[in-house]
Amino acid sequence: MAIPRAKPSLPGPKDIYQVVLSNGITVLARSNFNSPSVSMGGYLPAGAIFESDQKLGLADFVASSLMRGTQTRSFDAIYNELESVGASMGFDSGVHNTSFGGRSLVEDLPLLLKLLSESLQTPTFPKDEIERLRAQLLTGLSIRAQGTSEMADMAFDQMLFDGHPYARPSDGFPETIQSITRKDMREFHRLFFGPRGLVIAIVGAIHPRKAVAEVERVLGGWQVPGQVEAQVLPPHRLIKKTLKRHHTIAGKSQSDLVIGMVGPARKDPEYMSASLGNSVLGQFGMMGRIGDAVREKSGLAYYAYSSLNSGLGPGTWEVNAGVNPANLKNVIDLIGKELRRFVKHGVTKQELTDSQANYIGRLPLSLESNRGVVSAVLNIHRYDLGMDYYQRYEGIVRGTTRADVLEAARKYIDPDRLVIATAGP
Repeated sequence: MAIPRAKPSLPGPKDIYQVVLSNGITVLARSNFNSPSVSMGGYLPAGAIFESDQKLGLADFVASSLMRGTQTRSFDAIYNELESVGASMGFDSGVHNTSFGGRSLVEDLPLLLKLLSESLQTPTFPKDEIERLRAQLLTGLSIRAQGTSEMADMAFDQMLFDGHPYARPSDGFPETIQSITRKDMREFHRLFFGPRGLVIAIVGAIHPRKAVAEVERVLGGWQVPGQVEAQVLPPHRLIKKTLKRHHTIAGKSQSDLVIGMVGPARKDPEYMSASLGNSVLGQFGMMGRIGDAVREKSGLAYYAYSSLNSGLGPGTWEVNAGVNPANLKNVIDLIGKELRRFVKHGVTKQELTDSQANYIGRLPLSLESNRGVVSAVLNIHRYDLGMDYYQRYEGIVRGTTRADVLEAARKYIDPDRLVIATAGP
């Protein structure tokens, strides 16, 4: 007799413990005693949105420097302590936030949080380490300059978001990275790093109240009275006609292209309709309709797919492809044809049903690990989706109709007003 499988427990308001500390830090905790480990992650509003044009890449430089040395530990000491217990921790930076994450056995969570606290509060930006990191960042930018995909992406953002903060590369340019001083880094840290707006999630073999108590012990006393808040994002300019730009990189045998437009923000009501539509357009199976038309049937591309990139502000809905330079015009025409078909007819009943089943089926898989749950909990908090979002998720997906998908496609995709960026020989 087959034993019925238990339905996986989705995180929700009944098991996500949420507390706001007196200094403004939000702690989200959920227990999972099926594993001896614990994962933590979070973010604070200290991203590239705060940079000047002359210091592009500063937020990323600072985030990458936080574990290079603190008032009490050197770079080597920090990593030796982590490695001695098999733990890991790191920082990253984006347009809006500096984010962090880590993992350890539950008994080593106090050490993980202590190192997090020191890195956030008392980094020293040691000169030798900063110069070593600067060299690495400049090497990365040199590699970026020779990447057809990276340069097409950059040209796309610059055209689509002209005059908007999203037009700027968060990793900067060689001249801006060269201009950043340790004084700039200390000043950025002083102004924008603080407890207000900091969110930390902890998931693993620990009772939620104890996890909150551990965070309060190491970070509850952090106070930054002058912490600067981010300004409201300015509106982006609408594209009035198709824009094209080619970035020449000599000696390349491949061209990369990005074709697209502005898409919904994560919290926009059309997001799920657009997301399911995008799955049909260029994700599901062998890269959806785009992959089928451009790669499989025509053999004109090494890869071709579409993506919906949504966050706090306006997102992008784009098609990416890597092609032989001789096929560039044909691929652009073929993608345009698929977009026109998409906004005219939408998706079929079978296409939508398949994508809905895929979305519902992969959700529990994304929540199998503590790290996956941390990411999920942070997302529903960041985008204010509601702590019961995953309980409602299947209903939201199944409740999306073909008419909803078509309406979202027609709202965001205008085949006569596209941004087309290419890079190659």
